[in-house]
Amino acid sequence: MAIHLEWYDWVGICGTLCVLLAFFLLQAGQLAGTGIVYQLLNLFGSGGVLVSLMGKFNVSVFVLEAAWMAISAYGIVRMLKLRSKATKT
Repeated sequence: MAIHLEWYDWVGICGTLCVLLAFFLLQAGQLAGTGIVYQLLNLFGSGGVLVSLMGKFNVSVFVLEAAWMAISAYGIVRMLKLRSKATKT
């Protein structure tokens, strides 16, 4: 049985790897949970998983990844605001 992967499957695999890499690096003490790299890996990773749903939609995965993207975007905006405040003072 051969597995045929479409382009959106590959995007989803890359997204999954980004989220897993972010979590691993956080656990390994290589990234801060509030850092931009951690937030971007989560944002793009969850976005990649959302793209993969073009092949076969799953509502629970959609809700999880949409929330993951929203939380990551919130973290990025929050971090940028804090950084902006710090440079002004």
